[in-house]
Amino acid sequence: MVELNTEILEGMGSYCLRSKKNSIGYINKNKWLNDRFEEGLRYVQLIENKKQVGFIEYTEAEFSSRVVHADNYLVIHCLWVSENGKGYGTKLINKCLQDAKKQSKLGIVVVTNPETSWAPSKDIFIKNNFDLVDRATYNFELLAYQFDHNTPLPYFPNNWDERVEKFHNLTIIRSFQCPYVEIATENIITGANKLGIEVKIIDLKNREELMEISPTPYGIFSVIFKGQLITFHRLTVHSVIKRLKGLI
Repeated sequence: MVELNTEILEGMGSYCLRSKKNSIGYINKNKWLNDRFEEGLRYVQLIENKKQVGFIEYTEAEFSSRVVHADNYLVIHCLWVSENGKGYGTKLINKCLQDAKKQSKLGIVVVTNPETSWAPSKDIFIKNNFDLVDRATYNFELLAYQFDHNTPLPYFPNNWDERVEKFHNLTIIRSFQCPYVEIATENIITGANKLGIEVKIIDLKNREELMEISPTPYGIFSVIFKGQLITFHRLTVHSVIKRLKGLI
């Protein structure tokens, strides 16, 4: 296991989009990581035979990019492995559990959603004794590993409809926790331009703003038009046009 810091990040780089190291999304992700290391974020890569076979990213709830109330928990942003059945995911989760214990946390939480590969699959967490503790709209689920089941459970906000209804114009709400956000943004803009629709972009500045306005628990990418959520993950330009046409 290699835990990245500013120096190692410069040499190894982050995992996602690593084949396009000159892309804006990749550059933004690495800058975002450098800023988050100072807040205690952990980005751990798993290496086997000199190849990266998995990684995990997690941080304290008060600095996380997920819209969840989880005081004194660690929040897993991402978990990825190159191959199932090798124990890579369990190894990385155990690393997070060890850090949570060292920091005297109540446990760990993760946000999952079967509709997108941008969110981790819940199966590996269920296998490692996480419990489903809350659900939100758009098929989001909150899983938690508690060290003591008598401690408070984390939970989602419950005003998702109100958040979406505030936005009438085509609006992208985003942060750069994921390098694919830039590509996803470009596809929305391209599709909207073909339909003559203006796009407003809100770059989230801090967790307070994230917790207040994000229309989904995922937090880092949302597209809203006429009070409806268009997507919380990347769409093709064709899909963007199709969804927007349905609301014009």
